[in-house]
Amino acid sequence: MRFTDIPWKKVGVFAGGVLFGTAGIRVLSSKDAKKCYTHATAAVLRAKTDVMQTVTTVRENCDDILADAKEINEQRALKEEEALISDLSEEIADTSED
Repeated sequence: MRFTDIPWKKVGVFAGGVLFGTAGIRVLSSKDAKKCYTHATAAVLRAKTDVMQTVTTVRENCDDILADAKEINEQRALKEEEALISDLSEEIADTSED
């Protein structure tokens, strides 16, 4: 292979990629970048805490709603049972009068 047959454009692109990758790694591992990552991670952790507090509040509200709904259904069932007993006692009274 002759010197003039080397695809210099491809070699240049490869060398540029290696240089850019090396510089990118240095930038990403610099102290300033680490400081930025730390602040971003701290913000994410704060957001997670806020979200978890909201989830806890919603869960507590759902538990209260469920308890209230069960109480409403129990009261309704008692009223229906009382109405049934009342109706039956009226029927018994009507049949005994005849």
